[in-house]
Amino acid sequence: MSSYEYFAPTVFGVEGIAAGELKRMGADNVRAENGRVLFSGDLNILARANINSRFTERILINLKTFRAISFTELFDNVTEIPFENFIARDDAFPVVGSSLKSKLQSVPDCQSIIKKAIVNRLSKKYNISWFSETGSTVKIRFSILNDTVTIGIDTSGEGLHKRGYRRNSNEAPLKETLAAAMCDTARIFPDTTIYDPFCGSGTILIEAALMATKRAPGLSRSFTAEKFGFIPPKVWQEERARARDNIIQNVDFMGFGFDIDKSAVELTLHNAKKAGVEKYVKAAVSDIRDFKLPEERMLLITNPPYGERLLDVKQAEELYKVMGEKFIRQNGKKYFIISPDDDFEKCFGREADKRRKLYNGMIKCQLYMYFKNTGDKAE
Repeated sequence: MSSYEYFAPTVFGVEGIAAGELKRMGADNVRAENGRVLFSGDLNILARANINSRFTERILINLKTFRAISFTELFDNVTEIPFENFIARDDAFPVVGSSLKSKLQSVPDCQSIIKKAIVNRLSKKYNISWFSETGSTVKIRFSILNDTVTIGIDTSGEGLHKRGYRRNSNEAPLKETLAAAMCDTARIFPDTTIYDPFCGSGTILIEAALMATKRAPGLSRSFTAEKFGFIPPKVWQEERARARDNIIQNVDFMGFGFDIDKSAVELTLHNAKKAGVEKYVKAAVSDIRDFKLPEERMLLITNPPYGERLLDVKQAEELYKVMGEKFIRQNGKKYFIISPDDDFEKCFGREADKRRKLYNGMIKCQLYMYFKNTGDKAE
């Protein structure tokens, strides 16, 4: 089977984690760049990455990368791409994209030029002058950064952070891909017990449960590329069967969530059921001031409210102080807390053992990690 070049955008700060995941899937030539991961493989890798990737935003076929500072250069380079290998004569092929720090600044103009170039190419190959675009949709995505153009085909459709279990959410939800990255950093095993005292819509707990049971995050959703004419249906059938076979049944994992908002607790339980992990997730109404550490080993991963989100800055910092009093150093206890507040450690009462820069949407955050004096070696 032919090999293709792919690229997968990621949340900033998650590129290395996503690259490691793709290598474990069997992808070739994996390399992380700023905000994305590049790799290669056959069509099974394309389907496998869509179904199994916890950390990437979408999977695209990389058609061409080139430099262009004029619309003529853009047009000429695009016409050289063999679109006939991917787009049938009745397929729709919308063009979307972005441009940053480049001479070709106008996204609408770039869209128009790229569309015109594709029509020019396909008109000659199919010997037709008009395209009905009534068939399957093959979305073309372009990005221009520092005058370097990348042209790709979107194979995912909706972003891969949309697992299908969270149709509704509470205020300011954490993106699923970011929650998964936090869980990966904290290390989730089939026998892990995790706590989230600000569970919101349950995203961290659910992503941890999916990870513990090795349940593919995209197993219950569909992808645009399933309708592509050049991808045999058996590819998707094989990869879904492979993903189902990888699921571990009846693990000892448990996730306990708490929130002061009753509707958030109900939403957590609802979403866990939709994700198929309801037996591993419990949630209850509780204030952080009433939180008590369990006697057994535990891992706490949380996204507390903060100034730009649900509380004003003073309230958020008072909350961090309470957390510092509750989350004491103790053997067998680890804490992973994400916050955009530069004064978090000061309010919490002690410096983190390690930090990791992550982005929650466009908000720069730090993942503050407390794991020393827990009976485990620091990583």
